[in-house]
Amino acid sequence: VQLVESGGGLVQPGGSLRLSCAASGFTFSRYTMSWHRQASGKEREVVAYISSDGDITNYLDSVKGRFTISRDNTKNTVYLQMNSLKPEDTAVYYCKTWTGANYWGQGTQVTVSS
Repeated sequence: VQLVESGGGLVQPGGSLRLSCAASGFTFSRYTMSWHRQASGKEREVVAYISSDGDITNYLDSVKGRFTISRDNTKNTVYLQMNSLKPEDTAVYYCKTWTGANYWGQGTQVTVSS
């Protein structure tokens, strides 16, 4: 199993970023995917998850209405569209799946600062 995140970077408050996570080594369309983040000095937290078919999503309260998780099972990719970004969204963002064991990507840094 391999998960590779991309799309992070530096953005001003109020800006947007779209994260991608390319998956390989397992049958992507069968598994729930999730995005997590870890800010410096804080515990990792789940940001959003999406069911295998994309019909069910759920979000951390603080990102509801600003972030959208989606997936393309033809491309084995899960996305996190992040709008109206705030400084408190600054963190390393990871994608994750569970296929009998937890698998994590290497993470991508998101920094929200003026």
